[in-house]
Amino acid sequence: MVQPVSEASSGAEPGPEPASGAKPGPVPAPVPAAESAPAPETEPEPAAAETAAEQPPALDRNAGRRRLKAALWPPRLSRGQLVVALLLFSLGLALAIQVRSTNDHHSQLRGARQEDLVRILDELDSRQQRLQQEKAELEGSLAKLENSSNQAKEAQEQTRKKMTELGVLAGTVKATGPGIVLTVDDPQGQVKADMLLDTLQELRAAGAEAIQINDVRVVVNTYFTDLSGGGVQIDGKKVSQPYRFTVVGNPQDLTPALNIPGGVVRTLENNQARATIAQQQKVVVDALVDPKSPQYAKPASK
Repeated sequence: MVQPVSEASSGAEPGPEPASGAKPGPVPAPVPAAESAPAPETEPEPAAAETAAEQPPALDRNAGRRRLKAALWPPRLSRGQLVVALLLFSLGLALAIQVRSTNDHHSQLRGARQEDLVRILDELDSRQQRLQQEKAELEGSLAKLENSSNQAKEAQEQTRKKMTELGVLAGTVKATGPGIVLTVDDPQGQVKADMLLDTLQELRAAGAEAIQINDVRVVVNTYFTDLSGGGVQIDGKKVSQPYRFTVVGNPQDLTPALNIPGGVVRTLENNQARATIAQQQKVVVDALVDPKSPQYAKPASK
């Protein structure tokens, strides 16, 4: 007969059985486990710390630009650098002006006719020949003084000759010789003092040795002024048109100088005036001026 197994032998303690007819009670909620205490922060391993220390910081891409800007602005110029900069600026400005002036001159020549270019070349050749002749005369005078047996007499003769030449230039002596007569008719009254002055300067540049405008002798201190009521004054004397220039000089040099492109004749024609040039083998400049002693200028000692 089989014996029932005892509780001791089973090793398990069975729970109490519910009573018959009783409702099972609510199952108790499981009790949460006690929160464990936070683990203490662990220090980084030495190898990781060293790696972090050896890593270079992030590069600032704008740092170089800021340093360059700080080095360039505001500019720090010394006095010497400022002087050099001003000199370079002045030199560049002068070169620019010269290049522009040269280009303007070349553009005028580029548009000139062939006969006008030939006249300009002839004028330049004549000027060169005139300068060579003057040089030869001065060298001849020097040779005469050095080789003359009576140097005092030769010096006096050259002094008288030089005084006569200076008298012609100063307007105290009459002058005659080949030249031209330039007549300017101005029916509209458009010719002003500056135009007459430009004409005078062009004649002087072409080698005029003695000039007379109407009855006024032109000398080194001649001046032109416009009158308020119309007309022109020369050295304080009113000169009415037509204006007549009597000029002693080489006609072959004077005439082309007045007829160059953009020169005196074209300028007068653009202002409704008419210029007529007559070449003559002998003209007489007989207007004289009273010499005046300088008030301030004195001979300078060597």
